[in-house]
Amino acid sequence: MNTENHIKPYLHHAKYYETDQMGIVHHSNYIRWMEEARMDAMSQFGISYCDLEQSGVISPVVSVSCQYKAMVHFDDTVQIQVKVTKYNGVRLDFEYEMTDSSTGELRTKGTSTHCFLDREGHVISMKHDYPAVDASFRKMMQ
Repeated sequence: MNTENHIKPYLHHAKYYETDQMGIVHHSNYIRWMEEARMDAMSQFGISYCDLEQSGVISPVVSVSCQYKAMVHFDDTVQIQVKVTKYNGVRLDFEYEMTDSSTGELRTKGTSTHCFLDREGHVISMKHDYPAVDASFRKMMQ
């Protein structure tokens, strides 16, 4: 991932309830952390997902992937760096790198793809329908 990313990383402290019997974070939680980090990144650019939904925009996940490189244990803190890799006003792709905040060791890499729909499920163009939000997403890519 590009180290010159201007999106500030998101920190997550692994909770006990996120672990399995062995004290290792359950694989499903990484996807949740990606969502937390994505919402945080968007808020850094003035994009509120809550406001989007209230204005009639939903942005479902079209695809998500996660590659587990090393285990995260209870009480570890991971730094999640988010990067927008593609945005065209209709589709939005993110990349995530989760590293141990104290050692810098890469723990997990992931991606997610999203689209923009109205409440009836029709594809919308942020560029045409929500130009201010479109401009903010474009700034995330710079």
